[in-house]
Amino acid sequence: MKSARLLSIVLLLQTRGRVPAAELAERLEVSARTVYRDVEALSAAGVPVYAERGRHGGIALLPGFRTDVTGMTADEARALFILAAQGAHAALGLDDALRSALRKVMAALPAPHRPAAELAGRRILVDPDKWTPRPSSATDPEGGSFGRGPAVDLDVLHSAVFTDLRLRIGYRHSGETRARTYTVDPYGLVAKAGTWYLVADRRGRPQLFRADRVVSATLTEVPVRRRAGVELPAVWQQLRRRVEDRPAEVRVTARIRRERLDLAVRILGGALTGPPRTGDGPADDAPGSGSGDGDGDWAVLELAYPVLPAVRQLLQFGDSLEVLAPPEARRVMAEAAAALTAVYAADPPSG
Repeated sequence: MKSARLLSIVLLLQTRGRVPAAELAERLEVSARTVYRDVEALSAAGVPVYAERGRHGGIALLPGFRTDVTGMTADEARALFILAAQGAHAALGLDDALRSALRKVMAALPAPHRPAAELAGRRILVDPDKWTPRPSSATDPEGGSFGRGPAVDLDVLHSAVFTDLRLRIGYRHSGETRARTYTVDPYGLVAKAGTWYLVADRRGRPQLFRADRVVSATLTEVPVRRRAGVELPAVWQQLRRRVEDRPAEVRVTARIRRERLDLAVRILGGALTGPPRTGDGPADDAPGSGSGDGDGDWAVLELAYPVLPAVRQLLQFGDSLEVLAPPEARRVMAEAAAALTAVYAADPPSG
């Protein structure tokens, strides 16, 4: 569109100063004649642009002229700087190029948009990498939410991290039915592999809260108390390492029917501590075995989980998988299965 091309000319001239007509034509993919017609249109609209002929000539704006017309809204500017904060460009060696580009964009942004754009880059971070290859319920802090969306609107948390006020949240930990109340000092929000997390200090120590486990969020009137000189990226790296580097605390032995083995390896691959064992032997002597099926019908899996409740991930295989050891893991599975049985044994709610 011509309007977009005219805007591009103004922004290029603001950034570069005098630019040869041939270079403008090449950048905009039009002819030099079209560029001169566009310059005449800009001049007629009141933009102080002029053309100089000759070897060192070109198109330029009068000295001191600046425009706030970038075509960017405040939300678009913030989105751009959030994108820049995610760090995915580092793998391509484009850190310096991105910083240079952002400086140029910042110079062209309308002055009212600049503080919000800068703050967005400090309060929102996107980490596209997955957690270390272990099952989501084991590695992902607090486990999943089993299909539920965020308990509070993400916009509430998004707004909260920009207010510089303390935040009071109701938070439901994994395996708990009731929420606990915490007062936290937010650093920002992180999107990690499609899941949002609130990064905050609680009593001066960093803590990670899954957004879909925040059941309520209320701003206080107390100014936020962040640690001096500490920003979101540093806190996030500390918390991420804490999650990914923690050792597995629970070793689990299970057996699975051979026809479900391939699916289990795909789903549980990150939790497996070695290749599945097939054939006779181990499953027969393990506690809880002895179903009478031939050994060739089963394969034995060795798994590792950081916390005992994470073993409930195995419920998805139904009676095709049996946890053999340790006894505490079998008890967790039995209790979970009993709870499901009670739910479905009762009459469904009316209405």
